[in-house]
Amino acid sequence: MKRIKGPAVFLAQFVSEVAPFNSFRGICRWAASLGFLGVQVPTWERSLFDLEKAAVSDAYCDEIRAVCDDEGVEITELSTHLQGQLVAVHPAYDEQFDVFAPASVRGDRDARTAWAVEQLKLAAQASRRLGLTAHATFPGALLWHTVYPWPQRPQGLVAQGFAELARRWRPLLDAFDECNVDVCYEIHPGEDLHDGATFERFLEATGNHGRAKILYDPSHLLLQQIDYLAFIDIYHERIGMFHVKDAEFLPNGRSGLYGGYQDWIDRPGRFRSVGDGQIDFASIFSKLTRYGFDGWAVLEWECCIKQPEQGAREGAQFILEHLITPTEKAFDDFAGAADDEARNRRILGLGATSSKTQ
Repeated sequence: MKRIKGPAVFLAQFVSEVAPFNSFRGICRWAASLGFLGVQVPTWERSLFDLEKAAVSDAYCDEIRAVCDDEGVEITELSTHLQGQLVAVHPAYDEQFDVFAPASVRGDRDARTAWAVEQLKLAAQASRRLGLTAHATFPGALLWHTVYPWPQRPQGLVAQGFAELARRWRPLLDAFDECNVDVCYEIHPGEDLHDGATFERFLEATGNHGRAKILYDPSHLLLQQIDYLAFIDIYHERIGMFHVKDAEFLPNGRSGLYGGYQDWIDRPGRFRSVGDGQIDFASIFSKLTRYGFDGWAVLEWECCIKQPEQGAREGAQFILEHLITPTEKAFDDFAGAADDEARNRRILGLGATSSKTQ
């Protein structure tokens, strides 16, 4: 069996204008000081990482790797969560999602989509130059406003929506394939790929593209009341990335799954620092190890109660304590016996004559 790598941390939630979180070297040094061995890099944070330069310059990528080597970490994956979201946006969300794009394309849906597509292509090239084999992103959504079936969805609407989403992503999946990089979509509410059923629809619409993979984050599954352990059993062959993020779901007499438009701290379903929520990470690490997942365990810190630096410090140790070194032998090998066909036949009550001679 293969071993999960870690601990690593997604840097997006920690970037700020204050040192050490305002430079790549500074935030890598901070991560290493907490015990993290890897960093997942948000490519929209220009203070940390220049995606355009990384896509075309080996020298720049060498500089980035040198910083990582100096500080004792490595890049696990690049992320285009914000850019990927803009590959497909329903007009109802235009104004809210415009903030993810540069000012030059805001208010222009076609220009914004073209910008997002180009960003993904750059991310494929940058990942290749950095020697990475997986990439984190969102798929976007054209159907999310119909997630609850009222008013009734017209016949063919869902199939048409997934056909269009796949049409937009197939060329990008091909671009990543040329760079030998998997595209790992975070299964997430607000995306058209928000559970196993929707991932299957998308996968079928792409012709079961080999580069379409899953970023497994159990917190989003728990908040939808999906069996996040059975999810691994079903989709383990497509899981290419792992976010370690905790959550809790505490429904009450006032609100439940939909949250009543309340702030995070008041919602029945909310994200928590790892170890403070309800997710059974011991079973998750066991299942992923059993199925041979050898990617990184990446902390994604989000919590409506705990301070982020405390969450990161505790998260590094939490992941370290959950990593499993796969066994190379069975626990009862000491009581085993060598292969002996004649003995096995006697135990089976078949006599001494081999069936091969009959």
